Amino acid sequence: MSGQNPVKPSPEGLAASVKAAKPRGLPPVDSWNPPFCGDLDMRIARDGTWYYLGSPITRFELVKLFSSILKKEGDAYFLVTPVEKVGIRVEDAPFVAVDFDRTGADEDQVLTFTAHVGDTVSAGPDHPIRVATDPETNEPRPYILVRSNLEARIDRKSFYRLVDIATERAGQVGVWSGGQFFVLGRAEETP
Repeated sequence: MSGQNPVKPSPEGLAASVKAAKPRGLPPVDSWNPPFCGDLDMRIARDGTWYYLGSPITRFELVKLFSSILKKEGDAYFLVTPVEKVGIRVEDAPFVAVDFDRTGADEDQVLTFTAHVGDTVSAGPDHPIRVATDPETNEPRPYILVRSNLEARIDRKSFYRLVDIATERAGQVGVWSGGQFFVLGRAEETP
């Protein structure tokens, strides 16, 4: 036995650890590899709402703080500080892209998405858009890579706006951003 007391993870402890580190910008969670301390009864719902012990976390600042220490390893999600790592559940994607701005046109356009937690990211080679198909409804489920391997699901209104500005190329409908063409679907399938 190491003589150390077991750590019981808590949202308050995680928040205190991150605030004590006082990182500028996003914390370097990809370089942190602390020991796993167990799972928290915390989940991110499909609509982007964060829950703790079954109740929604209503303080935006706390959600934003937790989103800044989120890390994905394989198919599992963790909140990570330099000294602890706790598992949480994510129903779909951890973020929701709730809007986007468009600059330029055609192949020169850039689409900059805003996530519900305040992150902004411009679609391009480093932040690709992908469209999966919901196995139950057969509806498109669009995503954009936000950081590391964390994605934002593009909300329905934004997806329809993408479809409105889409162009057809070789039987596929898609959008240009950052010099790259992102396929939204085949011409006959796109809503």
